[in-house]
Amino acid sequence: MMNTLLTTLEVILIFLSSTAILVFTCSEIGINTKKEQGSDVEIYILTNGVHTDIVLPIKSIKHDWSNFISSSSTKNAERNYRLVSFGWGDKGFYLKTPTWAELKFSTAFKAMFGLSSTAMHVSYYKELQESENCKKITVSNDTLQRLIIEIKKSFAQSKPVAIPNAYYSNNDCFYDAVGTYHLFQTCNTWTNTTLKNVGLPACLWTAFDRGIFRKYD
Repeated sequence: MMNTLLTTLEVILIFLSSTAILVFTCSEIGINTKKEQGSDVEIYILTNGVHTDIVLPIKSIKHDWSNFISSSSTKNAERNYRLVSFGWGDKGFYLKTPTWAELKFSTAFKAMFGLSSTAMHVSYYKELQESENCKKITVSNDTLQRLIIEIKKSFAQSKPVAIPNAYYSNNDCFYDAVGTYHLFQTCNTWTNTTLKNVGLPACLWTAFDRGIFRKYD
């Protein structure tokens, strides 16, 4: 009995150690390390310290997000927003856990093991200032268009309808999304993959925000 318990603990420790090494190694390996040559449009990556968003202009040469989603779905439907952010994640975490103090074991368990649905968190801004948690990236119009197409793939509907009464503040809303959230496909993995797929600097893989941000230092 004791030998079995020790063996089980050894397996758990080996798994946790291997996972930690994998997470660190993959987040340090850079993809698309050559700097973007375009300088047509300013976009941003944003983090709250845990969760990352991609921030794009609402209106650009080839696209107007207001034809797809609208700030009228927020509590404060102003007309002078200039930027819109996108963050994909577990729907239970988003809607049932506005603060860590409200996190339930059932919500965390479902999220870790891919047992719940996903949502897209959309926020609107008049402007953003660069900081440790907000990086500005200058890209070409072609790269921006690829980003728009890539982000739209994660919405559950071709003409999205906001989830009723789902907000954090006056300038945000939520939409149903596609994909499965789990330990190895987190909100930050989505951001990283989206950047990687359009040729922007990214990690080989990451579950955390700082791996992405280090690529834009």
